[in-house]
Amino acid sequence: MPIYLVRHARAGKRREWHDDDALRPLESDGVRQAVAIASRIADRDLVALFSSPILRCVQTLEPLSLRTGLPIVADDRLAEGADPAACLRWMAGLDDGTVLCSHGDVIPGVVDALIRRGMRVHGDATVSKGCVWTLEREDGEFASARSWLAPRSG
Repeated sequence: MPIYLVRHARAGKRREWHDDDALRPLESDGVRQAVAIASRIADRDLVALFSSPILRCVQTLEPLSLRTGLPIVADDRLAEGADPAACLRWMAGLDDGTVLCSHGDVIPGVVDALIRRGMRVHGDATVSKGCVWTLEREDGEFASARSWLAPRSG
């Protein structure tokens, strides 16, 4: 059973948003991506949902929360600008079946650190919006990973 590391789904453009960026919501395509993510992993043995406190991350996990009944717990270690090394140290102690939603600066830092430690990546190493990384452990260490994209539509 992996840990799932999700990059938030598509949100409106930062330069076109004139309010607090923490409040920038998913766009309609992002909502469809979030639903697709939930459809793909909701039937797995999930144990916890953690999200950056930023709205677009929370919204990305909402369909999954609705399908599983698991609450979304906001955690600053997943926030934009967070230290990937601190996030990775925290992740090491999380149970398999945990889903984490973060940003395009934190996720590449976490994945790069894991690759430097010897984690194998199968397939494309995408960090596009709406991507999901499945991180598998062997002997307590993250040993292999695969990423996939949520479908884009409209």
